[in-house]
Amino acid sequence: MVNQLSNVPEAVSDNFFPYKNAVLHFVKAGKGDKTLLIFHGFGQNAYVFQDFAEKHLAYTIYSFDLFFHGKSSWGYGEKPLEKAFWVSCMETFLATHGINRFAVAGFSLGARFALCLAEGFATRIDHIYLLAPDGIKTSLWYSLATYPVLLRKLFKSMIYHPNRFYSLAKTMEKLKLMDKGLIRFAESQMNTEEKRSRVYFAWVVFRHLVFSKPRLIQKINDHGISVTLILGEYDKVITIKNLKPFAKEVKKLKIVTLKTGHNGLIPMLNATGLPQ
Repeated sequence: MVNQLSNVPEAVSDNFFPYKNAVLHFVKAGKGDKTLLIFHGFGQNAYVFQDFAEKHLAYTIYSFDLFFHGKSSWGYGEKPLEKAFWVSCMETFLATHGINRFAVAGFSLGARFALCLAEGFATRIDHIYLLAPDGIKTSLWYSLATYPVLLRKLFKSMIYHPNRFYSLAKTMEKLKLMDKGLIRFAESQMNTEEKRSRVYFAWVVFRHLVFSKPRLIQKINDHGISVTLILGEYDKVITIKNLKPFAKEVKKLKIVTLKTGHNGLIPMLNATGLPQ
C-alpha cells in the first residue's frame, strides 16, 4: 500500500534530480555523518521509510521514488532501463551531493536498484541491506511476462481487460502452479487500472536489471562489503528457501528473520529500525 503524502513529517524535504529524460524524486532526512540510499518496493513510494531517520542517527538518508512510482518519471516509454544508465545516473547524483562512501538498502523490487549500485560502486559501499530482495532469483512468471514479445503483448492487454488476468490466476491456482498467498498478493497489485499499468511498465522497463549471481557475490566478497539479509518468515513472495544459495556464498553476512509476511516487513522495520 502506498503511504499517504499527508503523513510526511516536516523534517523530510522533497527533492528532484533530473537526469537526461528521467527525473528522480527523493526525500532527504537525518543529519548523520554516514549516507544511506534506500529504495522502496512495488506500489510504495519514498515516504514509506519516513521513520527510519529517527532510529538511524548515524545516517543521512536519501529515500527515492522508483520510476513509475510517486513523483519520479521515466521519459523513455517502454524502453528498458539499462544498468549502465542507472549507474551513470547515480554517479552524477553522488557527485552532485558530494557523497563518496555510502550504504544501500532495497526492499523487494527496490533491491534490484540497490544491487545495481552494489555492482557498480563496490569500492565505495560499506553496507548492503537487502529486505526481502527481488533480483537475486528471477521468477519464471517474471520472465514470461517481460521477455517473449507475444506474451508481453498479452500481459499488456490485461491492463484494460483485467478478466484475462483473473482467469489466468484462477487457472494457475487450480493447477497449483503458484502458491495461493502469492496469487492473492498479485491480485492485490492488479485490482485497478492504475496498478495494472504500473505493474506492466515496471516489469517491462526494469527487465534488464538482472545480475550474474557469481559475479555479484565475488564483488561483494572481494571488497569486504557487509550484507544484512532481512526476511519475513511467512513471506510467500520472496522466500527464504530461494535465497539460501546466495546467503551461503557471501562472507560477511547477517540474516535476520522477522515473524511477518511480505507486506508487514517495512512497518515492522519502521518500528524497530534496520538491524545493526
